[in-house]
Amino acid sequence: MISIRVETDPTFKGTNEPAAISIISHVLQSEGIETAEITLVFGSDELLSNLKKEFFNKEQFTDVIAFRLNDYEEKNVEGEVYISLPRAAENAEKFNEVPAKELGRLIIHGGLHLLGYEDKSEAEKKAMTKKEDYYLEQVDWSQLYG
Repeated sequence: MISIRVETDPTFKGTNEPAAISIISHVLQSEGIETAEITLVFGSDELLSNLKKEFFNKEQFTDVIAFRLNDYEEKNVEGEVYISLPRAAENAEKFNEVPAKELGRLIIHGGLHLLGYEDKSEAEKKAMTKKEDYYLEQVDWSQLYG
């Protein structure tokens, strides 16, 4: 069974939690995952920059951080995906993208990281973006706000 929990900073309104759950569930199931316990956390730039500093020793804003809480070799996936809603909105504007689609991309991106996908090299980034585009075609990201 795949169990997804969503936590949203109460200062941010409008994120459609069932739509977010549907997107990450689709990615996990499509990648062959049958059991998972995932928490999606929608929060502020400050939350993510503090996590980036604490766990990666980098002082910078970031849009998404994923933590796998159990070993990658285990079939059950336990993890947390943190998404900065202000950064998602800024990215959408920067890339001339629909805000809901950008948020969908970040949810998918975080889910892929939980499955072991990396984006450190240019080749990895390209492969991950291709996967994100593939899943964005399959899910209804348009419902993420509202």
